[in-house]
Amino acid sequence: MDYLQSPVGSIAAHLSGATSVFQKYGIDFCCGGKQKLADVVSKKQLNAPNILRELIALESNPWQQEKDWLNMPIPDLVHYLVSYYHERHRQQLPELIRLAAKVERVHGDKADCPHGLAQLLSETLDELEQHMLKEEEVLFPMIVHNRLTQAQMPIHVMEGEHIEHGQRLEKLLSLTNQGVPPKGACNTWQALYLGVRSFAQDIIEHIHLENNVLFARCLQGD
Repeated sequence: MDYLQSPVGSIAAHLSGATSVFQKYGIDFCCGGKQKLADVVSKKQLNAPNILRELIALESNPWQQEKDWLNMPIPDLVHYLVSYYHERHRQQLPELIRLAAKVERVHGDKADCPHGLAQLLSETLDELEQHMLKEEEVLFPMIVHNRLTQAQMPIHVMEGEHIEHGQRLEKLLSLTNQGVPPKGACNTWQALYLGVRSFAQDIIEHIHLENNVLFARCLQGD
């Protein structure tokens, strides 16, 4: 594979461990997965030889054993997305909202308090819940029943919403210093930011699996 001329989402889907390399260099492989690696490297002024060296190393020494998403039966992939990621987000966000509200209430007088975080998380939950319901009730049944032509338009709509989720995630990480708590943060504050980092990791992997694996396979008529 010519990595520089390949879309980053395709690399992430085909090369085990590539997602870890991309996260290390701040490369968006989920919402920005259609961009060629060369374009991303140029735009972000990254060290292309180092990135290529790390990707090539994965070919013979995989970072980890991952599920064979590209060959997994599509109904099984859909079931995994719903039972793991959808349910996980439904558990994560209400607790994060509770923790954020407490931190803002108790530490509101501190300069590094994440003011507005609870509201942003509430908006994220509302938008994500609507999005997941559309997938569960409309798009995923089409896909499971192999109505792939009918599913194409909803897929493009979901991809557009994924971009919006990515933009909201950027705001979330910016507001929380990338999920790194300030020095001397209380246990609640630390737990909140740990949860934010976990949610960010999960939503990135979730969108990657949908955009670059499930939707890509459906659009190719898999």
